[in-house]
Amino acid sequence: MNLSKRFFTVLAAAISLFLFTTATDSFADHVGGPVHWTYEGQTGPEHWGDLSPEFAACKEGKRQSPVDITGAVKADLKDISFDYKASPLKIINNGHTIQVNYAEGSSITIGGKKYDLLQFHFHSPSEHTVNGKHYDMVAHLVHKSNDGQLAVVAVFLKKAGQNDFIRTLWSNLPSEESHEKTVSSVKINVKDLLPADKSYYSYPGSLTTPPCSETVSWYILKTPVEVAGSQVSTFTSLFKKDIRPVQALNGRVIKAEK
Repeated sequence: MNLSKRFFTVLAAAISLFLFTTATDSFADHVGGPVHWTYEGQTGPEHWGDLSPEFAACKEGKRQSPVDITGAVKADLKDISFDYKASPLKIINNGHTIQVNYAEGSSITIGGKKYDLLQFHFHSPSEHTVNGKHYDMVAHLVHKSNDGQLAVVAVFLKKAGQNDFIRTLWSNLPSEESHEKTVSSVKINVKDLLPADKSYYSYPGSLTTPPCSETVSWYILKTPVEVAGSQVSTFTSLFKKDIRPVQALNGRVIKAEK
């Protein structure tokens, strides 16, 4: 074999190996890595169900959230017993929202069933609407029971006065995305975010982000709390849009306290 022919043979083999490796790496990234989703474009809410088999409920589910709260049926609902304790501030910008991971030991109890508080996070505007209208922001307080069921308490926020609880959070925002910032010297108690009137709407639904699992009981507090317009702007400067559109009720009943 002359040198010229040998050179082209080696070159062809190298190119084939490169293409194979690149394709294999791309496939591995797609299959093994986290699935990227967003709130707009080709990875936005209308496409979530096509991004991964694990996200199928986002497209095929019949008990999806959020929903428009309208036509609620009056019912004798159990009071929510809040048992929230102080926690060191552990705050993260996860790329989709600002999330605060809560220390163990805080919970709610509804109808004798206990749910432990895991974390809370924010959306702007609110994901759930009331008679077609959004609030300026919402906080979702995520709880989990021993049997794996989720209970999310939603607290609406409306532009009015300064919110001291939010001010503490925003004063300690992490400088980098996806890095949890622990501020041991700062203790928070999420009970300070709750309105005095804790009457609520309730319905069976899902996570509002992938994988859209239909394992959530929603408890949406009727009374909003105040937040300054500048505090809303601080959040929206980081996340211009982080809401999923309202979903069909599909025969579900929204209940409201009498």
